[in-house]
Amino acid sequence: MLLSAEHISKNYGTKQLLHEVSLYLDEGQKIGIIGVNGTGKSTLLKILAGVEEPDEGTLARDPNIQVSYLPQNPDMTEDATVLEQIFLHFPPEFRALKEYEAKTMLTRLGITDYDAKIGTLSGGQRKRVALAGALVHPADVLILDEPTNHLDSEMVAWLEDTLRRFRGGVILVTHDRYFLERVVTKITELTHGATYSYEANYSKYLELKAQRLEMAQATERKRQSVLRVEAQWIMRGARARGTKSRERIQRYNDLKAQDAPTLEQQVQISAGMSRLGKQIIELDHVSCAFGEKKVIDDFTYHVKRTDRIGIVGRNGAGKSTLLNLAAGRLAPTSGTVTIGSTVRIGYFTQEGREMDPHQKAYDFVAEGGEKLHTGDGTFTVSQLMERFLFDGALQHSEIGRLSGGERRRLYLLRILMGEPNVLFLDEPTNDLDIATLTILEDYLQTFPGVVLAVSHDRYFLDKMADSIFEVRGDGEVRIYSGNYADYLEKREETEKPESAAKSAPVQKRTAAQTNAPKKKFTYGEQREYDTIEDDIAALEVQIAGIEQQMEAAATDYVKLEELMGEKAALEEQLEAKTERWLYLEELAEQIAAQK
Repeated sequence: MLLSAEHISKNYGTKQLLHEVSLYLDEGQKIGIIGVNGTGKSTLLKILAGVEEPDEGTLARDPNIQVSYLPQNPDMTEDATVLEQIFLHFPPEFRALKEYEAKTMLTRLGITDYDAKIGTLSGGQRKRVALAGALVHPADVLILDEPTNHLDSEMVAWLEDTLRRFRGGVILVTHDRYFLERVVTKITELTHGATYSYEANYSKYLELKAQRLEMAQATERKRQSVLRVEAQWIMRGARARGTKSRERIQRYNDLKAQDAPTLEQQVQISAGMSRLGKQIIELDHVSCAFGEKKVIDDFTYHVKRTDRIGIVGRNGAGKSTLLNLAAGRLAPTSGTVTIGSTVRIGYFTQEGREMDPHQKAYDFVAEGGEKLHTGDGTFTVSQLMERFLFDGALQHSEIGRLSGGERRRLYLLRILMGEPNVLFLDEPTNDLDIATLTILEDYLQTFPGVVLAVSHDRYFLDKMADSIFEVRGDGEVRIYSGNYADYLEKREETEKPESAAKSAPVQKRTAAQTNAPKKKFTYGEQREYDTIEDDIAALEVQIAGIEQQMEAAATDYVKLEELMGEKAALEEQLEAKTERWLYLEELAEQIAAQK
């Protein structure tokens, strides 16, 4: 055994983060710690690394055991160079011995200027320097907090291989589910201050957890059934005169005092979206250069209303640049970007907007809107925050008191309050817990608007994307249909040696494909298509006017009933018009694709 933590408890003010938590690490074991944001995962790692002291409990390890720790937000020396930072706490002879290894590791992590000052690096670059420092450190135990954040897919694959070959013990927090699948041998879930451990990788953990919850629910049903029977016996006036009666009453009291299994809360996201017109975002022959470096070169794409686009590429290739061009946040060097008049963009940035640490969480969300109109009904700010796991106390907490993951969740809620119809997501999976990611993925599958997401999370891209844009770093952007797994397969095909590609048979169009009749609008459909958006807008104005009249006639029940009838009729017309508009819009896209 390399490390043992027993009965660890930790309090922060009135919040009990950890309660009687125990964890044991054996040589060669790789433990992944998961749980909802704010449950204390990073705090537990700090205690295991000896950075923080627990309020109660004991931490034991052999004094000869070396521990290397990567914090979630590394504290670094701004004036130090990259290599100086890595070897900051080591003697010169150790640097001489390990400098080549450190440089090799940094290069794999996309850091090639070893003399750059830490203060000039981005947040992602700093985290990668800290990761290289943690891996160069001679260690028997690696404790890593979010090591896959800010790594591209190739870097993550390299880190997976590195940790699989590491012979010591590993404890890590990550929300990368493929990483958990391929690296860890044990998953420890932290929830409500307690831990549940499973000797499994991620897929096996899901299976075992489902079994545990099913057994817990079955036990609780049995307990409630026995309690009902015993309560009836008590109510009939049973007296504790005999030994058996006293024992039965005691058993009833013990059973009643048992805690029911704690139900896990889940983030609930409902889609609220404003109407999206036929013109969305059009990029025509767009190029973007920074000095001599051309990041995007002559790229053309017209966004469709059903698009779910994943944007991938190496760090620094220009993924965020492409996203910013499409959002109108960055002017192209040449070419044009046209954004439709009905487009309402919700932009979830990689770093997140600057948050005032002294602002109340509720006030931050309320800046985005007072209410959110969804298919499940209309929700107030407070109701939406509860669905995002911000209870009354957290709603009125200062942002500075929230965990990093809770801030990201709050930021996401703030964006959704604006009822966007086009979502731009730049590394949305960083710092979001697995439960929130799962709900977000389900939400995006039902979101009726457009989604463009930059992400290195392979699991997320497999669930979300129906096309992949690969930013190559030399100005080229390649488009692949399908999700991330499809992209990998197709990229392997396209990058085969040219001779092999030439020898491959060319697929010819069949006569049926060549001679297939082209779709087109009839004269009546064309006229209807040209005016239907104006008709929809007019109906929406009429409904809004009737709603105002209903508010004014709140006490006149006869008038109110009449207005409700008018509103129902108009809403029926609006629904029919909207369905017809969707049909015409799809037909228009098919006609455009034939040209």
